[in-house]
Amino acid sequence: MLTLSVSLPSLKPPQCFETDVTKCKKASPLHLAVFYVALYTLAVGTGGTKPNISTIGADQFDDFHPKEKSYKLSFFNWWMFSIFLGTLFANSILVYIQDNVGWTLGYALPTLGLTVSIMIFLAGTPFYRHKLPSGSTFTRMAMVIVAALRKWEVPVPLDPKELYELDMEEYAKKGSYRMDSTPGLRFLDKACVKKGSSTSPWMLCPVTQVEETKQMLKMIPILVATFVPSAMIAQINTLFVKQGTTLDRHIGSFKVPPASLAAFVTLSLLICVVIYDRFFVKIMQKFTKNPRGITLLQRMGIGIVIHIIIMIIASFTERYRLKVARENGLVESGGQVPLSIFILLPQFILMGVADAFLEVAKIEFFYDQAPESMKSIGTSYSTTTLGVGNFLSSFLLSTVSRITKEHGHKGWILNNLNESHLDYYYAFFAALNFLNLIFFYIVTRFYVYRAEVSDSIELLAKELKEKTVHVSDNVIS
Repeated sequence: MLTLSVSLPSLKPPQCFETDVTKCKKASPLHLAVFYVALYTLAVGTGGTKPNISTIGADQFDDFHPKEKSYKLSFFNWWMFSIFLGTLFANSILVYIQDNVGWTLGYALPTLGLTVSIMIFLAGTPFYRHKLPSGSTFTRMAMVIVAALRKWEVPVPLDPKELYELDMEEYAKKGSYRMDSTPGLRFLDKACVKKGSSTSPWMLCPVTQVEETKQMLKMIPILVATFVPSAMIAQINTLFVKQGTTLDRHIGSFKVPPASLAAFVTLSLLICVVIYDRFFVKIMQKFTKNPRGITLLQRMGIGIVIHIIIMIIASFTERYRLKVARENGLVESGGQVPLSIFILLPQFILMGVADAFLEVAKIEFFYDQAPESMKSIGTSYSTTTLGVGNFLSSFLLSTVSRITKEHGHKGWILNNLNESHLDYYYAFFAALNFLNLIFFYIVTRFYVYRAEVSDSIELLAKELKEKTVHVSDNVIS
């Protein structure tokens, strides 16, 4: 639909050669309808594919096989690597084609790519490991919450064996796992306390179903802590690019498209993922004896710290850009500042480094910590944070812009960036990230990791410890 909306004369406004774009003929309701329906269809499709592609990929590894379990620990690194290879193509070659060749080819190439992807996916489907559907996750969680509320006055027995639970055979038939009762969120345990003869699923739920709901709810504070970093990611294609339009973009006769700087985020991430997986993990394993090198929450925390550093650097860079603009009398005119666009590279490159820690760990964390029957919903937590981050970014931008214009002030964010104060806005983001880091630290202190469904992770840790001892003995001998 996007390709057709920029190709067919009947679906797009006529070409305009006016220097003043306000004099051009506007798009008709039909043109806008086709274009926006295409965009929202793309959004809906992405919401369906993103959480499930990574989930079905991780599901191909057997948790009960130590070797496959060790491969699974690297899966999300390489999955993200492959995703960003596509992003690199989009931010470099595809952007250049759209700017210099045309939007028809610019949209036709992704359309062709998606067609090939569908063919590959269908060809591989018979060979995948498939998990049996277990019904609506949200309905199962709603049943637990409703049942607990309906029995809010019922005391929870001290002995977990008195709680209602299905036989092991029932779970074996469905290919799922039974979970033992845990002490957290005790109020929800009321859902599996028998009261009267009612066996309605909205009145009585098994322990496993309650524990699944607990686990999904326990991850919500971590989910909230990732909203602010996701809002930072939104700056890559908004304010960072707008900054680039005010700078000198020439390399000889070639003019660098500002949006193409996002390719450096991708390149940085690709390099960091390889270094992390091949070297960093192996080095940290020697110190932590953790098969992952460091825990997923520690990896996310490092990413948040890097976000603080990014915003501090961005603030000082913008401050320098404004200083040069003032020195050259470009504040009122909003003219091009005589500085290379590549002064923005540090903030773009560090954003890729932050993603290699935070974004990869985030998707692995929500997949890994979700119950076995709710993996795709767990993974969707990570994509939800990106959506919320974009909304949060828009909200902060409009709110700060409005507030800073009050009482006769010019405001921090104007159409003329040379008159704006993005340096203050980025400093505000640095402070916001710091507060978010404190919040993240607090919620992670109380977070308890989900028990593994198999002992393979313990076997990996034991094997790693034995290797370390063996190497140490050899060195001594």
